[in-house]
Amino acid sequence: MVIHSSKTQLSVPPLENGDRLSRREFERRYAAAPHVKKAELIEGVVYVAAALRFRSHGQPHGNLIIWLGGYKIATSGVELADNTTVRLDRDNDPQPDVALFIEPEYGGQVRISSDDYIEGAPELIAEVAASSAAYNLGDKKKAYRRNGVREYIVWQMFENKLDWFVLQDDEYVTLLPDETGIIRSRVFPGLWLSIEALLNGDMLQVMAILQQGLNSPEHQAFIQELSGKLTD
Repeated sequence: MVIHSSKTQLSVPPLENGDRLSRREFERRYAAAPHVKKAELIEGVVYVAAALRFRSHGQPHGNLIIWLGGYKIATSGVELADNTTVRLDRDNDPQPDVALFIEPEYGGQVRISSDDYIEGAPELIAEVAASSAAYNLGDKKKAYRRNGVREYIVWQMFENKLDWFVLQDDEYVTLLPDETGIIRSRVFPGLWLSIEALLNGDMLQVMAILQQGLNSPEHQAFIQELSGKLTD
């Protein structure tokens, strides 16, 4: 005779906006919800993304991938992640739109866990912000700063504005373009961006400016620096 206990294993609770969870419980519920395509834990609070639209997210996200992907291809020791959960700390499991990081064996800040998550702070994170602008520039920005994300890009779609922050003395300061309108990364030498071209959707010009950066002496020196840090 089989006895059915009322204490049989309960189903995993759903993952819902506003839940306050530990990182472990967040990951448990997220893994049990394959229909949820993007969810984040920011300062202990769950944010489940709404359906993403083309012009306000998909297209600009794709353009960031093209730009940063070009840098990754040309820079051995640098890796690119698209919409990948990052274990920052006990209260923060963001899923940034794009993360650019130095690979661990080349001396980078992150490591890849045994269960295939990014752990630690990627050197650069980029987010496309439409309705999410407030929290991308609020609690999420604080979590990135506190955990040592060295550069943080926020593209605010409704304002058609891009902010590039760099970590300086444990605070984010705005990285400004030079007299030609080009911003140069301080963490990734040769990562150059014409903000005007990106905001106008002129990807040919975006990639032309990036190529100038990739041809620069500082980028070549960076490649040599990374190769010298490669561990066995």
